[in-house]
Amino acid sequence: MTGVRRGMSSCPAARFHETDDEKNRAGLGHVLGGAATEHVRRHVGEYVRRQVRRRVLNTAVALCLTMALAHVGLVFLHVAPSNTVSQRFSSQVDAWVYPLFEQNWRLFAPDPDSVNRQISARTAHTAPDGSIQVSGWIDLTAVDASAIEHNAFPSHTSQNMLRRSWTSYVELHGGDDVPRSDRAVMMQRYLRNIAADRMAERDGKRRFENIQLRVVTLPVAAPGSTDRDRRAAAAKNAETRLLPWWKVASDA
Repeated sequence: MTGVRRGMSSCPAARFHETDDEKNRAGLGHVLGGAATEHVRRHVGEYVRRQVRRRVLNTAVALCLTMALAHVGLVFLHVAPSNTVSQRFSSQVDAWVYPLFEQNWRLFAPDPDSVNRQISARTAHTAPDGSIQVSGWIDLTAVDASAIEHNAFPSHTSQNMLRRSWTSYVELHGGDDVPRSDRAVMMQRYLRNIAADRMAERDGKRRFENIQLRVVTLPVAAPGSTDRDRRAAAAKNAETRLLPWWKVASDA
């Protein structure tokens, strides 16, 4: 009986010691496990962020490459000789190319200009007394020429914007200045805005409500001609076209 009691009395103490040890080990494991979990979470978070950044960068690069390839392809169809593909997708090609990416050349068939054009503009505004004040003519072509002359790296804007906008306008309007398509209306507004911006830059803060363009077309003189011959030929063969007054934005 004594042995039984001793054994029974010793068992709870042993169990208490074992329970304390288990609690200590469990607590230590919980602390270590929490630290390890936090470490893993941090590394996983960094990995996820890197993957997201990489995917965003790859997507942006892919979009840029796709846009570049699409642009090159559409411009190629624009300048290439007429073919089945360019005819089938002519509306999409024109919508992308005009007016900002228009090209004045064709593969295998260059089409250089054979005339010189002098594009001038004047503006009109309403004076405080109600009268209409009209400015003098400003030679916009001469302004572009002065920006190009003696400039080793002239801007594309000075070289082509005004000239090409007028060429496109003539192709779409003919000689009556009446737009017959959405593209013709777009080119009319494009030409008007270019001229209005040039006049606004020149006149500073002076407001105007209307603008008018005048285009003088001069044939290119033959090689070897003297200055006198060029002036005589220009005066004889010059063609002047006066466009209608166009309404411009109130903040021009």
